[in-house]
Amino acid sequence: MTQPMTDHRSAGAPASRTNADLSSAVAEAMTLYTQANPQSQAKHLEATGNMPGGNTRTVLFFGPFPLYFTRGDAQRLHDVDGHEYVDFLGEYTAGIYGHSHPVIAEAITGALAQGIALGGHTRHEVALSGALRARFPSVELMRFCNSGTEANVLALSAARLFTGRAGVLAFQGCYHGSVFGFPYKMPAKSINLPLPTTLAPYNDLAATEKLIAEKAGEIGCVIVEPMMGGGGCIPATKEFLAGLRAACDKHKIVLIFDEVMTSRLSPGGLQKVHGVTPDLTTFGKYIGGGLPTGAFGGKAEIMNMFDPRRPDAAAHAGTFNNNVLTMAAGVAGLTKVYTADEALRLNKAGDALRERLNGLIAKRGAKCIVTGIGSMMTVHPGISGPVRSPADIAAVPQGLRDLFHYDMLARGVHVARRGMINLSVPMTEKDFDKLAGAFDEFLAVRAGLLA
Repeated sequence: MTQPMTDHRSAGAPASRTNADLSSAVAEAMTLYTQANPQSQAKHLEATGNMPGGNTRTVLFFGPFPLYFTRGDAQRLHDVDGHEYVDFLGEYTAGIYGHSHPVIAEAITGALAQGIALGGHTRHEVALSGALRARFPSVELMRFCNSGTEANVLALSAARLFTGRAGVLAFQGCYHGSVFGFPYKMPAKSINLPLPTTLAPYNDLAATEKLIAEKAGEIGCVIVEPMMGGGGCIPATKEFLAGLRAACDKHKIVLIFDEVMTSRLSPGGLQKVHGVTPDLTTFGKYIGGGLPTGAFGGKAEIMNMFDPRRPDAAAHAGTFNNNVLTMAAGVAGLTKVYTADEALRLNKAGDALRERLNGLIAKRGAKCIVTGIGSMMTVHPGISGPVRSPADIAAVPQGLRDLFHYDMLARGVHVARRGMINLSVPMTEKDFDKLAGAFDEFLAVRAGLLA
C-alpha cells in the first residue's frame, strides 16, 4: 500500500488516509491546510471586515481561506506563516519574469527617479510599442491600456465601430476579461457587458462556419483565444484558426486574437506558430514587466480610427494608459529579458515538463492529463484525453482539482486552484524536479481516486 500523504509543514498533524473517498480526502486536506496556516486564516478574517468575503479578486479565493503572501523573490513566494513555495502559478502568466528580476527592478527604479504621473507623452511608450510591433508583424498600429480586460473591450468596440455591425461571435469556455468571459458552466450571476453575443463551440469549425453564415449581417467581429487560458489550456487547432480566418474574410468580419496570455508562447505568439494572421490582437499580462498593462492593435485601417489628428477620431482615454513605470518595465522585459531566444528556450522547457508529467501519468496508469503549449499548462485529474473543448473536461470533479491544489501547496508548490501551471524565466531544472516529484506523489497517494 502506498505510504500516506502528510503535510511536511505540520509536524504532529494527523496523516491523510490514502485513497479515501473524494469528499473525505478533500476534508482531510483542508484540515491539514488550516492547521498549517493560522496566520493566513487570521489575516483573512480581518479582510472580511473590509471587502466582501475578504476578497477583491475572485480567482484568488479558495476555501476555507486563501494564502496571504509577504514577499516574492525570483521564482519563490513566502507566506505569512513562514512557508516557502516555488511559484508555478506565475500570476496567471503575468509573472514570467519572476518576482525580483534585477533588470526589471532597475528599469522601474530608474523611471521612478525621473517622476511618475507626468501627464504627457514619454520615450518609454515609443520604445515599448516599437518592441511589440517588431514581435508581432500583424500589429501595424497599436494603443496601450491598463489590463487585458480593457484591451479586449476596446478591440471589440473598435471592430464593431469599423464594421458598423454590433454582434460578436465568441466561444464557449473562452475568457476575455472580467466583463466578457464565457466559462463552460456560466455562473448564476454574470457582470458581462450586454453585447449581442453568439456563442460557438470551440474547435468545431463546421458548427462555427454555419453560425457565421447565418448571422453574417449582424456579426462585426469574431474573438477567440488561440489557446484557452482560464478555460483549461486547451489549444485551438491550426485548421480551426485558419478556418476562422477564411470565414471572416468571406463575410468581411474582423477577426480578433486574444493573445493576452498566449503571446508569450513564441517570439510572435500563437499567430506566428500557426501562421494565421488576425485583424486585431490583444495583449496584457507580462508585456508590462509585471505591472498593470494592456494593449490592442492590428491593421492600420482599423486602428487609424483612433488617430486624434482626424476630425472624426474615436476617443480612447485612460489616465494610466502610458504610465512611465509600466512602459519602462515593459521595454526592459521585452528587449533585455524575454527576448526571442528566451521565449524559445522557456517554451521548449515547458513542452519537456508537460511531456514529463504526462509520462508519470502513463507510468502510474492514472486517469489524468496535462494539456497546454510551451510554458503554460493545466492538470486535469480524473479524465483521460484527448481534450479539444471545455466539454471534454467538464466531468472533472471540483473536489479532485481542490485536492490536487491542497496536495501541491503541502509540498511547497504553488499552482492555481484550477490546476494551471505557468513557468517563469528564473526557474531551473531543480524547480521542475520539485514539481515532478510532488506530482508523482499526488498520483501515487491518490491512485484510488484517479483510477
